[in-house]
Amino acid sequence: MEQQPYEQTGARVLVVDDDPTVAEVVTGYLDRAGYVVDRAGDGPDALARAAAHWPDLVVLDLMLPGMDGLEVCRRMRGRGPVPVIMLTARGDEDDRILGLEVGADDYVTKPFSPRELVLRVESVLRRTRPSQSSGTLGAAGLVLDPAARRAAKNGTELALTIREFDLLAFFLCHPGRVFSREDLMREVWGWDFGDLSTVTVHVRRLRGKVEDDPARPRLIRTVWGVGYRFEYEA
Repeated sequence: MEQQPYEQTGARVLVVDDDPTVAEVVTGYLDRAGYVVDRAGDGPDALARAAAHWPDLVVLDLMLPGMDGLEVCRRMRGRGPVPVIMLTARGDEDDRILGLEVGADDYVTKPFSPRELVLRVESVLRRTRPSQSSGTLGAAGLVLDPAARRAAKNGTELALTIREFDLLAFFLCHPGRVFSREDLMREVWGWDFGDLSTVTVHVRRLRGKVEDDPARPRLIRTVWGVGYRFEYEA
């Protein structure tokens, strides 16, 4: 049965992979989905193309010649916020966690289904769109503006990734409730399955930005054997 075309979006996606076959397949599927696609085969080319036409999202291979994907991600994030989905041929959990630690919003392990990758792209970009929610969220010196997707702590703006912002917004909307990592994966990431270490890494990164002492968190509490709870004194 012929596959139906995806919803047209017009968003610009930069695909960075030194394997021409992978890059061509990914580009083809994203093009069919209605995205404007740029391609780069290495880190310097990726940075140059991003500088010329800033992408709405980057699909970034971890293993690149010369400058690896982690360094490309760091340098891009140094220039401005951009969602990143990292591709890795490695099955080692440490490599996946490294990608999340430098701020990747999601990752896909090779070999992967191009259809799944397109769905991941759609999911991440959907969360970058302005929220229709009215008003701001706030507690414990934190203020989030969902419409502008901006966050601040005690008046100082926070540099949050897409997933970190969504995670903090979810916690602020549900203070005092305990959520398992499976709950958070489903509610924040929108997936009923996935590597739960993704949640663990994002909670750790978020604590590093919102807690006075991340080693002794007072806002995002661990409930041992269950999950996490956001709490604060009114």
